[in-house]
Amino acid sequence: MKEHRQELLTGERAAYNTHNEAFYDTTFADGESPLKESSDIELVGCIFKWKYPLWYSKNIKVSNTTWLDTARSGIWYTENITIKDSLIEAPKQFRRSKDIRIENTMIPNASEFLWACENITLKNVQAVGDYFCMNSKNIDIENFALVGNYAFDGAKNVTIRNGKFNSKDSFWNCENVTIYDSVIIGEYLGWNSKNLTFVNCTIDSNQGMCYIDNIKMINCKLLNTDLCFELCRDVDAEVDSNIDSVKNPINGRIVAKGINEIILDEEMIDPSKTEILIKE
Repeated sequence: MKEHRQELLTGERAAYNTHNEAFYDTTFADGESPLKESSDIELVGCIFKWKYPLWYSKNIKVSNTTWLDTARSGIWYTENITIKDSLIEAPKQFRRSKDIRIENTMIPNASEFLWACENITLKNVQAVGDYFCMNSKNIDIENFALVGNYAFDGAKNVTIRNGKFNSKDSFWNCENVTIYDSVIIGEYLGWNSKNLTFVNCTIDSNQGMCYIDNIKMINCKLLNTDLCFELCRDVDAEVDSNIDSVKNPINGRIVAKGINEIILDEEMIDPSKTEILIKE
């Protein structure tokens, strides 16, 4: 494997169509698409300063590397990339890419991050930005923190463990999402989704969990959560707290320590199809 050490690469397509090469402590400065159409590349301690660095690339290993804000839209149409111990400051990172692994990485400007991608693994990642992971699928996340609205809109086949979310309108239009041991804060959680499961989660969500087909909650707490389960089908909720209010679930079973208000409009739903129990 050819090695590049402490180089300064400038100009458009500075290392275009490079294969089986390693870059150490190298700065990719002004110039678009420096590693476009590359494959079997290793990047260690590098800095990206300009746009579109890794488009249409394959088999990329990255560690201790920084994307500045100006290196936006950096990784599109790329396959099989691993990023560890890095800083991604650039927005709009990852579009229509697959087989992505990110570990021990901060993403302080994660606007429009991971759109229409598949086969994603995130571990020990912190991110700030709206529209995270929109329309992506096959996602496995562990130890994750996100501040940003509209997260995971349209995502499919998602598993999250130990997450912390401050995200309004998160998990809309989703399918097959399971979240364990997480804290989720944000209004209107999960609307228009199918097959959502929450296990040991704490949720603070005004009008959360509405218009969902098949929602399951196991040992969860619902804080400051009102008008929940509106027009939800197949509700199976075990809640280890009080609920401010429940409104017009279509059918299912809800168990809670207490419910301050239960709204069942017989013109909208058949109340007999939902069992609501208060735990002693």
